Amino acid sequence: MTTTSNCHDANQRLVIALGDPAGIGMEVTLKALADPQRPANVSPLLVGCRASLERAAQQLKERTQAPIADPDGLEVDDQPIPGGPLEPGSAGSISGAASFQWLTRAVQLVQQGQGCALVTAPIAKHAWHAAGHRYPGQTERLAELDGGKRASMLFTALSPQTGWRLNTLLATTHIPLHQVALRLSADLVEEKLDALTSFCLRFNSNPRLVVAGLNPHAGEQGQLGTEELDWLIPLLERWRLAHPNVTLLGPMPPDSCWLSAAQAWNQTPAPNSPDGLLALYHDQGLIPVKLLAFDQAVNTTLGLSFLRTSPDHGTGFDIAGLGIARSASMLAAIEAAWQLSRA
Repeated sequence: MTTTSNCHDANQRLVIALGDPAGIGMEVTLKALADPQRPANVSPLLVGCRASLERAAQQLKERTQAPIADPDGLEVDDQPIPGGPLEPGSAGSISGAASFQWLTRAVQLVQQGQGCALVTAPIAKHAWHAAGHRYPGQTERLAELDGGKRASMLFTALSPQTGWRLNTLLATTHIPLHQVALRLSADLVEEKLDALTSFCLRFNSNPRLVVAGLNPHAGEQGQLGTEELDWLIPLLERWRLAHPNVTLLGPMPPDSCWLSAAQAWNQTPAPNSPDGLLALYHDQGLIPVKLLAFDQAVNTTLGLSFLRTSPDHGTGFDIAGLGIARSASMLAAIEAAWQLSRA
């Protein structure tokens, strides 16, 4: 069915944008919604092409023994693809235009109060670009749709071994590596520290934060780069004085500042386990996050007027339609959106 009204309590509803229709977004969504661990009270509102969803469900039933949610029992805001469903893996301008439209519509529904949070399946930036939508990623489009706010990209995950929560925020996101040092500034890092602190205060009134250095060995007193001495260390010293309820460590050598997080994730959290880590660029933060928590990590956008989560993997065009995509991260994104919307 196509929804245009609040037929369910919006406080119980998550709006889910189905991502690139040539990728694994519909597969992981259908699997996650059929998972017995899915939050029982959630009423999902899917935004995408119903014909594509029905076709994906039928193909999955033929290729996997995993439980698959029945599209007939799901509420769908139908946004058809011109020309009909796409073949799995056939990413391009048509799939990019569809995923862009679905995300835009999903945000509109959340802003209208038809859901308590937004969950987004993966999109492909190159498909968006092929369709004429030049954005680095979904985060930037979300910020634009929300009035040009300064959004932040945080990855959060609960350890299945210890129950400890890993929180890593990125100071810069989808930019070339050679631009990182040019984009970073004291003002930007202060803004990201404030965002990370606000999130961590949900779970601890006296959070412990770790900031990674930019250079190897955090610059080693200027021998391997001067950014730490020039502005990062002075900024962190000022920030500490202004936030006495926060323990702030750093800048720490990037090759070792996630060790305490790894111990808390795999063994037992210790008094020095961080509540949040600030990485200064994309791979500095996401390599350790994905090594520790690939199936559990959830991309969470901070700074918006609504809550948004997403799995931490991509579109999986190479395995689309085969029925083998793992849905654990999508399930984690749904669980996180549900839990955090109530925190």
